[in-house]
Amino acid sequence: MFFKSFLVCWSFFLISNLHVPLVQAQTWPIRPVKILIPSPPGGGTDSLARIIAVKLKDRFGQAFLIENRTGAGGNVAGEVLFKSAPDGYTIMLTHPSPLVINKALYNSLNYDPEQFSTISLVATVPNVFIVNSKSSASNIRQLIALAKASAGKLNYASGGIGSTSHLASELFNSMAGIEVVGIPHQGSSPALLALLGGQVDMMFIELSTVLPYIHSGKVRALGVSGNKRTSYLIDVPAISETLPGFSGAVWFGIVGPPKMPLTLTEDLSHAVSEVLKLPDVIKQLSDMSLDAVGGSPIDLANFMREESQRWADVIRKSGARAN
Repeated sequence: MFFKSFLVCWSFFLISNLHVPLVQAQTWPIRPVKILIPSPPGGGTDSLARIIAVKLKDRFGQAFLIENRTGAGGNVAGEVLFKSAPDGYTIMLTHPSPLVINKALYNSLNYDPEQFSTISLVATVPNVFIVNSKSSASNIRQLIALAKASAGKLNYASGGIGSTSHLASELFNSMAGIEVVGIPHQGSSPALLALLGGQVDMMFIELSTVLPYIHSGKVRALGVSGNKRTSYLIDVPAISETLPGFSGAVWFGIVGPPKMPLTLTEDLSHAVSEVLKLPDVIKQLSDMSLDAVGGSPIDLANFMREESQRWADVIRKSGARAN
């Protein structure tokens, strides 16, 4: 009799515990979710996150709160995420730096971006290769010829060591076989001002930042860094049309702490992909010159692996380091 009672109790215990993960997965989220942003308020990453956060709140019935954690090229936010509980209540929407660039750029990190739980690629925006409107180069081939004729005399501006504008410029140098000197600035806006003022000759910069200056004729766009032309500048060729294989677009992805349950990452990924299909979201992203993407956790993991290899090679060849 005692043995039968023991079996009944033990069976009830096992069944109850087997159902715990299922209940947790079905009831998430039961409190607000924090979205870490490795950029200050008002920037492109922050604005994109707020658009997504509003729609996720509508979908899940819980607030998705933005928390800006700036510093060290995204490493501050990366470390916070890495040490967070893998329960789905802390995630990060970020530009590429803390995910695929900083591991090769810094001597050491207090987190391992390869261990993050991937959720979804959100959006992309091409960098645009621009020159001052007074430049004699009107296309990529002319610019390369000019740089070869003036080896070491021309310079480019960037938003800082390790920024996509810096690495895209170094990739361009390598693939074009030219030597153009880099001049880092504290962000893309000061770099653009230097170009407008004639202190530098060329630069890569996010399309959304420079589009008004292109339309006004203050700068000249020679190429876009995506693997194809963009509808926002349909007459401007992709650099890959001249340098096959060139790609240096900016993108934004959502990741979670290591060891998040697959059910959570898949639920979030599906929700983000559905949000990115909403007409008003597409319109808001289009106004920022962003192309919505979406996709599964595996899609983002594969994409990050390719991007990590690309930028690690560029960093190694250029000798760039950040302290």
